[in-house]
Amino acid sequence: MEIETEIRVRYNECDPMGVVHHAIYPIWFEMGRTELLRSQGGCYKNLEEDNMFLAVSELHIKYKASAKYDDELTLITKLNEATRVRLTHSYTLVRGNQAIATASTVLVCVNERGTIREIPQSLLGSG
Repeated sequence: MEIETEIRVRYNECDPMGVVHHAIYPIWFEMGRTELLRSQGGCYKNLEEDNMFLAVSELHIKYKASAKYDDELTLITKLNEATRVRLTHSYTLVRGNQAIATASTVLVCVNERGTIREIPQSLLGSG
């Protein structure tokens, strides 16, 4: 399961040289995960109302080229693995035909106290 999200680099995401700051990429990856969940008919707001929070436990990024102010980017977000308590995603951020960053995350489902809990079957792709 995967989704594409279009991103246009905004001025406030860049340093004085017009290059995207490295801390912006995880924000974009979260946007991709949110849109992937939405495409499945879910939303984070409803999860949180049900005392379920998806916490990032791992984040790995490989920067391959700089994104710059006003670039048009496409973020490809893929759900690679879903277990009872963990979701693993991969990301490819492209400008035209060039992959400028790749990444992966592992998310765990917890309650408001941080105790691990099961992910609803509807999010596992087999509900």
